[in-house]
Amino acid sequence: MKFAILATLLTAASAFTTSPIAKPSTSLSAGKDDLKKIAAAANPVVNFYDPLSLADAEFWGDSNEATIGFLRHAEIKHGRVAMFAFVGYCVQSNVHWPWPMTTAGDSFPSTDLSPEAQWDAIPEAAKWQILVVISFLELWGEQSGADTGQTHYMRGGQPGKFPSFDLFRNTVHPVPFNLYDPFGLSKSMSAEKKEKRLIMELNNGRLAQIGIMGFLAADKVPGSVPALNGIAQPYDGDSMAPFTAHYHLFGN
Repeated sequence: MKFAILATLLTAASAFTTSPIAKPSTSLSAGKDDLKKIAAAANPVVNFYDPLSLADAEFWGDSNEATIGFLRHAEIKHGRVAMFAFVGYCVQSNVHWPWPMTTAGDSFPSTDLSPEAQWDAIPEAAKWQILVVISFLELWGEQSGADTGQTHYMRGGQPGKFPSFDLFRNTVHPVPFNLYDPFGLSKSMSAEKKEKRLIMELNNGRLAQIGIMGFLAADKVPGSVPALNGIAQPYDGDSMAPFTAHYHLFGN
């Protein structure tokens, strides 16, 4: 579960770095119109809801279309992370992996502990391994894809599209599958079906974000989520601390 929280924090931080490319000259209204269409398809009751007027903003002095591309990509990415987190929380609460966790033969933390406490109980070296993998995936997602003609999501590219590992596979080390669509099932999928599945993914991601934060709140503050009173496992640590609450990377 905290693997997904770390991913959320890393993706949010790195996404604030934009590429130094001139603003596009295309119509700025098209991006917001896209948001309205997506909102109507995702939830016709709520429809387009933007109380902070983010869809009219120009982050970091960039164009409005680049800003909307950033916002769309951020929502899709964080929704995916939240779905992993929600499922991971449920699994870690009920399943104890039977194989050794370390080469020394140490077992995985007991399910008697909350998922947050299980993260605290694993070795620091394991946490660093997870952090390095997440960092690689984030860098690959932000910088790769140009070799296949993929455009950055802030420069007119498709928000939420993660590049293949073909370049890495051919130049560095073979990897068995791509992160997105590893079996190529979407190749014959119609544009209408892809659009429908994107809306489904958005809605599931939004629900998952609410769900995982509900679990964290219920564990940290007993009674804060009445629906989880019989499920929550009290946790007195810091759910947002990747190592410890007062961890310093380079000492005090």
